[in-house]
Amino acid sequence: MSLTQKGTVKQLCILGSTGSIGTQALDIVSAFPDRFDVLGLTAGAKLSVLQDQIIRYHPKWVMIQEPTAKKHLQEWAKTLPFHVDVLDTEAELLENLSQPALELVIMAIVGTAALLPTAAALKAGKTVGMASKEVLVAAGDIMMNLSINHGGKLIPIDSEHAALQQCMTSVNGDVTQLSRMTLTASGGPFRNRAAGTFASITPQEALKHPKWNMGPKISIDSATLMNKGLEVIEAHYLFAMPYDKIEVIVHPESIVHAMTESIDGNIIAHLGPPDMRLPIQYVMTYPKKWEAPWPRLSLAQIGSLHFEEPDFAKFPLLALAYACGRLGGSAPLIMNAANEVLVGQFLAGRIGFLDIHRGIERTLSQFAGRQATSLSETVDLDNEVKIYVHQ
Repeated sequence: MSLTQKGTVKQLCILGSTGSIGTQALDIVSAFPDRFDVLGLTAGAKLSVLQDQIIRYHPKWVMIQEPTAKKHLQEWAKTLPFHVDVLDTEAELLENLSQPALELVIMAIVGTAALLPTAAALKAGKTVGMASKEVLVAAGDIMMNLSINHGGKLIPIDSEHAALQQCMTSVNGDVTQLSRMTLTASGGPFRNRAAGTFASITPQEALKHPKWNMGPKISIDSATLMNKGLEVIEAHYLFAMPYDKIEVIVHPESIVHAMTESIDGNIIAHLGPPDMRLPIQYVMTYPKKWEAPWPRLSLAQIGSLHFEEPDFAKFPLLALAYACGRLGGSAPLIMNAANEVLVGQFLAGRIGFLDIHRGIERTLSQFAGRQATSLSETVDLDNEVKIYVHQ
């Protein structure tokens, strides 16, 4: 089949290309090499991985955050048989996100470091494949307004939200026709562990997610169920759904990713294997669907599916996320900023598993009443909270 028959080449960049989402997005590019052109790649500190990606995908520009790695990359790029611009500053990155040729930005940067790039892409009218749920948690109203006012699109990469978006086709995207949205949660590695043993949980135990292959930060968030709380807030902003109509249900098989119940009582469920390449491909080919090479789901092999209510007492961060979402204002931002730092401290062995919840509650109390109403205020408050928690 010719390229003309298939369609035009989609120009994209991947911010956070060396992480779990980024590398799987490049798996999609490799699966459809004549359908994508990689304009740009960015990374945090994984220099060798980024170099391999540059050699394979020939991006026009790249960036790496870690200063020593940046110097090595700049010198190494001069030896390549093709030209690649090595960006030096965030300002250069933001400028490149407004390039006319660029169509799709895969936002796979961890945490609120994705705030400014997401805003820049939306202001330029780009489609943003959003894997960084913290952006909407910290600045949901701001980002949704940018999308509306500048014509940019936010398409969720989270398996649950991509599933919800597809379920909503049953009501033609009209959220007023829904009585409930349901996000499923695997329950994480400690679903069946006694709460009395949580104080002794190690980072190594928390990183062993039973179903999904994810980066360290999101793996810890899944172990505390904070990840599901962040997803509730994200769903609220993406779909303009009241919190009282967004529920979480534990589904250990991770086959049903989300459900919608319409006002007439009919329930639509989205099913698929626990493979992030499926929702990533959904975003990268949107609004079309392409035949995929990934393994398919066999319900006969699965045999049975199980569902149970989440244990809010055992996983208090899920309840806390609901509370912050309902409180609104900058409460979700403060909660998320504190969580980012505390998860890093837990991974480094500096605090215990239960200290994540305690630290977030202390931080929310410290910053009670603080509000950020603009993007710059959001960035400033996010930084202020993180400095406080670090200290």
